[in-house]
Amino acid sequence: MIGIELQLSSISTELQSVVSKIKQQKRINNSDALILFNEASLSLLATLSNEIRERIHGDTTYFNKNIHIEPTNICVFDCKFCAYSRLLSKKDEAWEFSQEEMIEKIKQYEDGEITEVHIVGGVHPKMGLDYFVSLISEIKKVRPNIHVKAFTAVELEYMCRKAKVSYKEGLQILKDAGQGSLPGGGAEIFDKEVRDKICKDKCNSEQWLEMHEAAHSIGMPSNATILYGHIETPENIIDHLSRLRDLQDKTGGFNAFIPLKFRNGNNQMSDIKEVSVVEDMRIFAFSRIYLDNFKHMKSYWPMIGKETSQNLLAFGVNDIDGTIHDTTKIYSMAGAEDQNPNMNTDEIIKLITDVGRKAVERDTVYNVIKEY
Repeated sequence: MIGIELQLSSISTELQSVVSKIKQQKRINNSDALILFNEASLSLLATLSNEIRERIHGDTTYFNKNIHIEPTNICVFDCKFCAYSRLLSKKDEAWEFSQEEMIEKIKQYEDGEITEVHIVGGVHPKMGLDYFVSLISEIKKVRPNIHVKAFTAVELEYMCRKAKVSYKEGLQILKDAGQGSLPGGGAEIFDKEVRDKICKDKCNSEQWLEMHEAAHSIGMPSNATILYGHIETPENIIDHLSRLRDLQDKTGGFNAFIPLKFRNGNNQMSDIKEVSVVEDMRIFAFSRIYLDNFKHMKSYWPMIGKETSQNLLAFGVNDIDGTIHDTTKIYSMAGAEDQNPNMNTDEIIKLITDVGRKAVERDTVYNVIKEY
């Protein structure tokens, strides 16, 4: 990789000033961020993001042992980028699992083999707050020590609205049943104009942020995401990250940030070409630099691919999610390269160590379980 001094000699004074801030561990503002986004080479972004990654984590790269349960893909909302959901009136390729079927999925694994169950799915009109309280309670009966990470803010907003409870009340009810944290899905892009074009009918940006703030207020950590590579602009990306950074300043409740790549298979935005792997790397590196108050940057390998996830370990990423156990369809249905997302522990460790990083198994909130 080209040395930082050589790179700086060939860039504008404005970008040199931004890089100087980053090197001094000073926060960049949105004007700085736009200069960095538009002008920095991939090599420069890689150098800066990797320095931040290694300053915080060294070579440590985290993974966990998890299973995904997707209760249904029937959904009341019509997101243009989604290849996964089916409207209630169109049940082709639809499913809805019973609670017994979902519990049986967890029972298939030995106690201790998985440490997390991740529950997200479509927003089904008949699966409300009471239904999921019951499901979580039953999960905790059969696996008392498993961490339940469940429900995007989109699902939660609908649940709370239907149950006529506040976000905080609804989340406390779920927490009392055994839920431990929230995933980061449903954020997409916060800009209203873009959001209205791609997912107008589901919860808005303010509601997404309010839901996560409410979760943090009752001691429920969460993740955050962005959906990139469609019709958004650099300004939209920076605005999105800025709102997340502001909320993290306020609550400190986000565990990790996960950029999610738009996949154009089998959806209403299939005419939009997917961005290149180079653009993937730029987004991850840029996000690592901008989000100075997020400790962890995750590459979700079922979406972006194993090889790209491995390469991203040099672009700010220090976490590649988990074993998944072939239990997620959200991205495979949209054309992700891995149609059967599954890695065992040995495969994950090899993926990490083959590029000189250290593999560490974690729990959901980043307590170390085992170092390899």
